[in-house]
Amino acid sequence: MTIEYKSLGLMSGTSGDGIDASIIQSDGENSYKEIYNKYFKYNQSLFEKIHFLKEKINKSEDLNTFSKDLDLLERDITLFHATIVEEILKENNRNVDIIGFHGQTVFHSQKLKISKQLGDAKLLSKLSNKKVAYNFRERDLKNGGAGAPLASIFHKTLVKQKKLTLPVCILNIGGISNITIIKNDNINDVESRDIGPGNCLIDEWVRKNSEKNYDLNGSLASRGKVNKIILEQAQELFSNSEIKHLTSLDTKDFDVSFARGLSLEDGAALMTNFTAQIISSSLLYFLSSLSIVKCKILVCGGGRKNNFLIENIRKSVKNIFVLEPIDNYQIDGDFIESQAFAFLAIRTYLKLPISFPKTTGCLNPTTGGEIIDN
Repeated sequence: MTIEYKSLGLMSGTSGDGIDASIIQSDGENSYKEIYNKYFKYNQSLFEKIHFLKEKINKSEDLNTFSKDLDLLERDITLFHATIVEEILKENNRNVDIIGFHGQTVFHSQKLKISKQLGDAKLLSKLSNKKVAYNFRERDLKNGGAGAPLASIFHKTLVKQKKLTLPVCILNIGGISNITIIKNDNINDVESRDIGPGNCLIDEWVRKNSEKNYDLNGSLASRGKVNKIILEQAQELFSNSEIKHLTSLDTKDFDVSFARGLSLEDGAALMTNFTAQIISSSLLYFLSSLSIVKCKILVCGGGRKNNFLIENIRKSVKNIFVLEPIDNYQIDGDFIESQAFAFLAIRTYLKLPISFPKTTGCLNPTTGGEIIDN
């Protein structure tokens, strides 16, 4: 008899704006049922603390330099998580077996094999009185992997359950953009990687040049004019950089300095076009390298709501691939990552692998995460 578990996934992505929370019921392998989804926005004070400190963490040594600040911020982040967990458990009659706690990423480096997420799992377990799975990336990094992306095994389960036609490519546009390419039913053939910036450059530009946190629907960018000379220079620099060849990226791999001096709208247009060009060229390159000539690209994550960004990507791929929101298949594109970490929590508890050689570059299928059993 197959045992199923109810798991609460908590995901705060590289955009650092809040927490996506999802409860799923699953056996950690084939079955999957969505029960609950809700977004909890960080209060402005916590949002500012996160981004203020993230701006200071530019190299691994900074993790030690600002360790006291990170400890204080970690406690604030954990208490925020604990508050929303209490609300969620009340709404769901405390009927959850385990919590998948991703935490807030402040530094990630594939080259240095370091990935730092803020979140005190022991404290969260104590306050919630629940098992907590956390630290999902470390074993993969130690086994030669990039530590990300990790949602691929869940993407495969989701695609199978929805009986989507294969091959299919899932494009997640969060702070960073990543893809999962599912060619057949064999998990060892699933491929994934980060492919470039997602919302990070656009969000950073808007935060630094206005009182807003992001470009709603791409409205600022749609009113701007793209400086083609700067765009071409930025694209050339990216093409010649080593980060283009990495499987996993961090928001710190990119910066907005090349748009210095532009207006808010022109800078937003430049960032959006630059991001769209990298995403579309990467899609075309990786899909063609796998000899995939016909495939739907299903878009999830917050970036799919940026109409100006999506239209620019679509223009570049429309004659070859179909680009559409994953929501068209009765899948909520806002909560795939949080559902994924609920799924990974179950697999962690069952000691099942969460990463594979073709998804993170690890040497062999790797179990991930640790369990705090309250």
